Amino acid sequence: VQLVESGGGLVQPGGSLRLDCVASEIIHGIYFMGWYRQPPGKQREFVAKITPHGVTNYADSVSGRFIVRRDNDASAIYLHMYSLKPEDTAVYYCYAEDFRDRSTSWGQGTQVTVES
Repeated sequence: VQLVESGGGLVQPGGSLRLDCVASEIIHGIYFMGWYRQPPGKQREFVAKITPHGVTNYADSVSGRFIVRRDNDASAIYLHMYSLKPEDTAVYYCYAEDFRDRSTSWGQGTQVTVES
């Protein structure tokens, strides 16, 4: 599956952004999907995931501020980010894990910068 992210950009602290990830094939019932991010000079880290049945899980650092949703009809997931902090600055990557063979696909990444 191919994934295309969009929606990154520059935002002030306390602001909001929405990231979109659109898949090239049907995701319903097949793919676990979610987001990782890579801050400058750091390793990639888990942000959020959503199961084929809509169960979500979040990193402690974003819990209560970020919401991940999926639209199976659109073969897409979204990351709604609120109360953004400078430490949220990173390249955000969408991923999809096929439950049948555990293979994982990644998007190209989208930059989010939080600064005054």
